[in-house]
Amino acid sequence: MTRHGYPSSAMIGDYLRAAAGFCPAVAILASVSVGPVATGIFASVAALFALFGLRTGLRHATRFKATETGLSALGPLAATVSWAELDQIKLAYYSTRRDRRDGWMQLELRAGTSSIRLDSRLEGFEQLVERAALAAALRDVELSSTTSANLQALGLRTSSFYNGASAAEGRA
Repeated sequence: MTRHGYPSSAMIGDYLRAAAGFCPAVAILASVSVGPVATGIFASVAALFALFGLRTGLRHATRFKATETGLSALGPLAATVSWAELDQIKLAYYSTRRDRRDGWMQLELRAGTSSIRLDSRLEGFEQLVERAALAAALRDVELSSTTSANLQALGLRTSSFYNGASAAEGRA
């Protein structure tokens, strides 16, 4: 069993972005008399950044537990994905620059109606990706070309999972 969470250092940027959008919008609404259209715009901006801050807080408070039977999200965003029922795995890369040098990965796992989404800021992210890829191989879950390419970018060869899944099972 392993436990994982988002470190505060990884989340501080999101908290700052939420505050940077929310505080000025609220300050303008509180200090300047604006018309109804501008009020609607600033209130919408404040609400959007407040929701982003709330989402960040919920993600930060959620912990993950990986066991031999599955992955569980514990806390406000609770969910469980059983490895034996895994039916979809997506690994996406989101670039923040045109040269694709900087960005983050997001792993989405689904088993029936249950799903868990993680991003690469999570402690032990690569370990969870490897375990999910092994579970997908054992269940013969079809991988998209994007997911396969992203697994390879992490140094995981999908062919080794699918050709030797039972041998690799002992490692995971």
